[in-house]
Amino acid sequence: MKKPLQLTINGELRQLFAEPFYSLLDTLRDELHLTGTKKGCDEGDCGACTVLMNGKVVTSCMVLAHSAHDAEVTTIEGLAPGEELHPVQQAFVEYGGLQCGFCIPGMIMSAAGLLNDHDDPSEEEVRLAISGNLCRCTGYSRVVEAILAAARVMRNEKELLTERSN
Repeated sequence: MKKPLQLTINGELRQLFAEPFYSLLDTLRDELHLTGTKKGCDEGDCGACTVLMNGKVVTSCMVLAHSAHDAEVTTIEGLAPGEELHPVQQAFVEYGGLQCGFCIPGMIMSAAGLLNDHDDPSEEEVRLAISGNLCRCTGYSRVVEAILAAARVMRNEKELLTERSN
């Protein structure tokens, strides 16, 4: 029997009904029609379903929807405002950090989570942050380059905002 569930998804308060056994992933995809979050292994191993929950990186297939009650969830659809691309998304395009694209939303969300917490990561820290995201099509070097480039852009934007406020 479905039970009430309240989540803030991409900045919007959503109230719905979900089965107690639904994962956050299934709720996002099947109930809220946010299909950018991909269903890969459904066991927490591939990272395709990565989202931010209360600012932290989680594999949404391993989170029961009801355990996320009242949480703030950011999916790939809500990472950037409007039609703009988030700096990580833009860098993935510019550096060719993708092939088939299935793993990319999860990779981008893992990278965004890292850069939210750490604006100057080393290559090793980037590789560790995306270590839970598996890609079958490409090597990870362009992905790592893209994330490091996005970090530089985000640091520069932060510095400009600081200068303007002073």
